[in-house]
Amino acid sequence: MTGTLLSITGLTKAYPGVVANDSVSFDIGESEVHALLGENGAGKSTLVKMIYGLVKPDSGTMTWRGEAYAPPEPRIARATGVAMVFQHFSLFEALNVAENVALGMENPPPMRDLARRIREVSETYGLPLDPYRTVGDLSAGERQRVEIIRCLLQDPKLLIMDEPTSVLTPQEVEILFKTLRKLKSEGTSILYISHKLEEIRALCDQATILRLGKNVGTCIPAETTARQMAEMMVGDTLQTPTRTASDGGEVVLDVTGLSVASSNPFGTTLKNIHFRVRAGEILGLGGVAGNGQDELLAALSGEAKTTSDTIKVKGKPVGRLGPNERRKLGILAAPEERLGHAAAPDMSLTENALLTGAIRKKLLSNGFVNWGGAEDFAKDVIKKFDVRTPGASTAARALSGGNLQKFVIGREVLQAPEVLVVNQPTWGVDAAAAAAIRQSLLDLAAGGAAVVCISQDLDELMEISDRFGALNEGRLSDIRPAAGLTIDEIGLMMGGAHGMEVAHVGEEEGAEA
Repeated sequence: MTGTLLSITGLTKAYPGVVANDSVSFDIGESEVHALLGENGAGKSTLVKMIYGLVKPDSGTMTWRGEAYAPPEPRIARATGVAMVFQHFSLFEALNVAENVALGMENPPPMRDLARRIREVSETYGLPLDPYRTVGDLSAGERQRVEIIRCLLQDPKLLIMDEPTSVLTPQEVEILFKTLRKLKSEGTSILYISHKLEEIRALCDQATILRLGKNVGTCIPAETTARQMAEMMVGDTLQTPTRTASDGGEVVLDVTGLSVASSNPFGTTLKNIHFRVRAGEILGLGGVAGNGQDELLAALSGEAKTTSDTIKVKGKPVGRLGPNERRKLGILAAPEERLGHAAAPDMSLTENALLTGAIRKKLLSNGFVNWGGAEDFAKDVIKKFDVRTPGASTAARALSGGNLQKFVIGREVLQAPEVLVVNQPTWGVDAAAAAAIRQSLLDLAAGGAAVVCISQDLDELMEISDRFGALNEGRLSDIRPAAGLTIDEIGLMMGGAHGMEVAHVGEEEGAEA
């Protein structure tokens, strides 16, 4: 490193009732990969938005190579040399790659020239892309490549990446890291935000840790354990989830030959899915986003109905039942999209508690709502799952992503389900909250529930799962015991290399024995 690229001094930003950043100071060096760590609500997003010109600081200064830097809008930040790959992709599925890239440029060249440039840059950095492919047909990993290539065409000097590996297979992570190391060798600095601490240790030169809006320390990740970094983030000893081995109870959830067409024109059709989950067991299902996870949750929850006997709970066919009928039987679900699907944004937490808890918590009587009971239920979730909020009357959209996630998971867990299906239970959640959510799933299974955990976090799945399978293009791999699986084996399963259909469930059980 030859000097400082960006120097941040005393940046402060306050919103009503909260100080998002409290006099934050740190430097990003030239050709440096710098990690920004912190719990949900620690102030990471606000800080990078100030760097990128989306938010104006209340006080403090930034300098870019010694010159004052205060971008009033992202266009000015991009012109200076700052590019950002956001956690949520901003792509139009009906357009092709080149058209999406052009939309993010101030003065795009003719489409033929742009397509040639996309091919050149993508091949140079090991991220091959066909500029004429429709984005809706791309995998999640390929869509991320579109976002990265769009940034690289700007020739950035600082590339900000927010949770860049959440949608990637282990093999795709290695490709991305090679790309980032190549960029670093060419003089690009990278500000890297991730909750995956082992990745931070493998990639980053320096790390700045935020807690409650303040810079509470720095470290060299390669010389610091993941636990030490996590404990710096939370300011306390990190509790590791503990599990009780399943003794193989009765089959609670039995899925046989499940095939469901996606309601989304860019979705994934489920093809001949088979698996069983026993009482006290957690089945972990991995896979890159967009390979049928949402469709599987919809089929299991009752949002998408199927033929009667494809899904059975304790021997009872439920395929034709809707969500409310399944909830009566104890089949509960927490979808990936927490704001808009799992929770109604403008409704209070009390109202959101009522939406899914009305049946099992008996909050309706003769057409009347027991609002007192609904509020008590919401308060119980808030207390037991440490949801940081002013109260049960707060609107769901006012919570941070991590706190809303804790509320959504807690709301379902506290209804004592017979079967719980969760998709991305700790997505975007900090280390302490993730540990608490995982422990709640382990405790639920220990109490006799059957849990299906769909996740792109392989560390999470290996930590809590008894058995593991992977979704690929709507098909499910063989189900295998989680203990002993290697990352390479898991990556191959996620890529569909272990066959397109699982073995017959009878063979599956024989393998378990």
